[in-house]
Amino acid sequence: MVPLKLPHDPADPLKLLCLGAHADDIEIGCGGTLLQLLSARPNVQVVWVVFSSAGEREAEARAGASLFLERAAQQRVSPMKFRDGFFPYQGERIKECFEAIKKDACPDPDVIFTHYREDRHQDHRFISDLTWNTWRRNLILEYEIPKYDGDLGHPNLFVPLAKETCERKIRHILDAFHTESKKAWMSEDTFWATLRLRGVECAAREKYAEAFHCRKLTLDTHESAAWGDSSRGSGSG
Repeated sequence: MVPLKLPHDPADPLKLLCLGAHADDIEIGCGGTLLQLLSARPNVQVVWVVFSSAGEREAEARAGASLFLERAAQQRVSPMKFRDGFFPYQGERIKECFEAIKKDACPDPDVIFTHYREDRHQDHRFISDLTWNTWRRNLILEYEIPKYDGDLGHPNLFVPLAKETCERKIRHILDAFHTESKKAWMSEDTFWATLRLRGVECAAREKYAEAFHCRKLTLDTHESAAWGDSSRGSGSG
């Protein structure tokens, strides 16, 4: 298995854009990867956008971001209030938000985390489609959300995680999102099962991993290019 590597020097700035339809999506989909990146690199700048977080969910969205971004060098957290379940019918307004994010908050991120394109939740799919529509020359990783629909798919990029990182991820999710505590999927065993399964699929050393769908990469074969030096330019759209 050939690894895709981020910039070699961990002190180099790394700009991440995290997009989630609802409070808890980013944390569930890529929370372990974020925790591990922030532990390993001192200069990570994160823009974190949650598109539906009204009422109690806004406080939860901020709490989740605070827990996961504790070690970020810079962070910009933006909870929005679009109506849950109705994203395709609010398309023009959400599209305008995406354009504003690209213009002002995060014009050229190194990595974008967004929803899986084939996710059966209409809000998730809509955010994924607009991500690809808005950023066409950046590395986009689509995360997965376990739920009733059974739509996890077949990811092709894996991030092996330390067990301690997985424990922190699960603890933070359960601590932050009390309004979802009665949902069937909001449980410790659900998250451990997903992490363990993806760990099996990539032969992770510590048995656990998060998985993503990476749809486009470019291979730089120029003779002066050093293998694995940077993710910049690896993604294209």
